[in-house]
Amino acid sequence: MNFSAFRTLTSKSYASRLLLALALALTIGTARAQDKTYVMKITAPTQNASPDTYARNYAAAVEKESGGRIKAEVYPASQLGSIPRQIEGTQFGAIQCAVIPPEFFVGVDERFEVLAAPGLVSSVVQAQRMATDPQVQKLMLGLGADKGLRGVGLLLGEPNQIIAKTAIRHLDDIKGKKIRIFASDFQSTTFKRLGATPVAMSLGDVLPAIQQGAIDGATGGVEAFAGLHFYDTAKYITMTHHAAIFLVVEVSRKWYDSLPADLQEIVDRTAASVATAINPQLDELEKRAIKTWSNNGGELIDLPADEQTEMFKILASADVAKTKPNVQAAYELVTAAAQRAQ
Repeated sequence: MNFSAFRTLTSKSYASRLLLALALALTIGTARAQDKTYVMKITAPTQNASPDTYARNYAAAVEKESGGRIKAEVYPASQLGSIPRQIEGTQFGAIQCAVIPPEFFVGVDERFEVLAAPGLVSSVVQAQRMATDPQVQKLMLGLGADKGLRGVGLLLGEPNQIIAKTAIRHLDDIKGKKIRIFASDFQSTTFKRLGATPVAMSLGDVLPAIQQGAIDGATGGVEAFAGLHFYDTAKYITMTHHAAIFLVVEVSRKWYDSLPADLQEIVDRTAASVATAINPQLDELEKRAIKTWSNNGGELIDLPADEQTEMFKILASADVAKTKPNVQAAYELVTAAAQRAQ
């Protein structure tokens, strides 16, 4: 065999070995990726209410669909910090998923607050339908994309009410009171128009603030108040239904990008499917929360019909979005969706 033929044979042999090594490396790499377990910490501000109930359902679905490759851990009742800390943790990847009302994300993008607009929806069914509207989902789930977040789910939590240490039986009883609100100009304007002093506050701080007399009451849902045993401190919930409490499911973009493509698909798909499937369960949860509240000495109060009507007339004149073009455009979009959902 001459030298040229030997060199050709040697080169072919080397190339074959190199291709075999690369194929083996890819096979091992794929196997390792499939064997790797990814921890998914899911945070929620409530206990035995819509956010943490969704979190548990989502955790179970993700673990099942991933065959255990995603290990989901649920942290209810703000165990991982106040709501602002939960949001920051999700942005930076220390927390992998947060289930929180979108208004609290206004520091990320002001348009997150539009679903808190007073009188946007008039029934639970309408709100549930609106949460599945493709245009609403495209807007809301895309807002944090350049701020470390990936929106994967949107759903109705429950109607928004007012809890107070002293009963609010009439519209005038709201005047002069310090009321905790979600972090939203819509809510701030709402309560200013009703004569109250709004105080933005994370849910974990509300009960101590009421106990210490720093605030007179708070806006929120019956599920949240019953689940956290607010009835030991404040007995009265006025069923104003002044707005709906929606929930947005945000995943850490940093964590999401670290996942293999098949797990990314599972994270997205299960978030959406759980958001739809959970509605009957949350309806029952609301009924149980109302019963729990009454069974523990709490009182549920309805405003007189004429005062309820007057309240919505007052709130309808609260033009929050007109001074903010981006917020106004988003508000018009969700308003149109609400009308389609009637």
